[in-house]
Amino acid sequence: MAHSKMLNVALIGQGFMGRAHSNAWGQVGRFFNPPLMPVLHTTCGLEAELLAFAARWGWQHATADWKEAISDPEVDLVDIASPNNWHAPMALAALGAGKAVACEKPIAGTLTEARQMAAKARATKRPTFVWYNYRRAPAAALAHLLVRQGRLGEIRHVRAHYLQDWATESVPLAWRFQKDQAGSGAHGDLNAHIVDLTRFVTGQEITEICGAIAETFIKERALQAGDVAGGLGSGLKKGARKGKVTVDDTLLFLARFSGGAVASFEAARQATGNQNRNGFEIDGTKGSVRFDFERMNELEFYDATSPREIQGWTNIMCTHGGSHPYVDAWWPDAHLIGYEHCFANEAYDICRVLGGKKPIVPLPDFEDAYQTQRVLEAALISARTKKWVPLAKVK
Repeated sequence: MAHSKMLNVALIGQGFMGRAHSNAWGQVGRFFNPPLMPVLHTTCGLEAELLAFAARWGWQHATADWKEAISDPEVDLVDIASPNNWHAPMALAALGAGKAVACEKPIAGTLTEARQMAAKARATKRPTFVWYNYRRAPAAALAHLLVRQGRLGEIRHVRAHYLQDWATESVPLAWRFQKDQAGSGAHGDLNAHIVDLTRFVTGQEITEICGAIAETFIKERALQAGDVAGGLGSGLKKGARKGKVTVDDTLLFLARFSGGAVASFEAARQATGNQNRNGFEIDGTKGSVRFDFERMNELEFYDATSPREIQGWTNIMCTHGGSHPYVDAWWPDAHLIGYEHCFANEAYDICRVLGGKKPIVPLPDFEDAYQTQRVLEAALISARTKKWVPLAKVK
């Protein structure tokens, strides 16, 4: 790397995730003591927004050419926060240039691209990371630790859901509603998170998709003013007022884990009353855990090994530094952390790994994220064919 104590970061993307990542890299050195200090070296995005974005978030350099950012010899880590269809070409180029790479989820728009990215990482032996940020919620990390300690016993049931309600009829067509840019809809955006979370917490792999159903409720969406004039990919005609939605609004599937547990997964963008209800329940022979990101500082735990007369769900406030992962860097007990802290926690773990230390909890790399992508692909195949799909056949 260019500097022994510094980590020069180049960020590609200046949207919602670009802001989240910028904030995270800027917070690491203020709250943690990483072995490598991240430097906001270069930001890359749309030319019209470059200078204002760089100034607001503290990036030292700005460019509209992502290839220029990747090839810069001073850059150590390339952080990709672009739309999904750009993940593969950017990541492959960055690995080819000898950079470490952090990429937003899902790892790619297609399984083929995800496979190529994982293979390139193996071939170049460069460190890779994927922003499955919900692993870094202290409560989710505690659930992972409880399973590792054997507190749940043999896991038998997994139920996971990720429900939002923002994609109403009034929302115009954007890249998230187009398959050629997003890969899939609620499935790739939301199911990706809960597949990763449950694999992470249980420590097991999904071996079979036992049935799936997908639905697109809003078939067409209005184009935004600029798109009406020029068209927005996917074969949209110039001057069109509406465009076809080519991804799912919701996708549900059943699955089996390698340890024998049965599971259900549900993702929806139009589940009225659910703003960001990302949650799971995992039941074992000795205990169970429940997590809901809308109450992200809390984990519910049921200890079935205690005397029957006092058994019941315990609500754990996961804000005690020294007992709960990451929290000792933030605030006193029950002063709560939020969504943005999950990104800062992950940025810290990336700095730890690149600095030769272990992460607080495991980080997903390209190979790990490829396994999640295989599950997503198998569910899409099951929804399309109305058949069970063994993961062994999805490579």
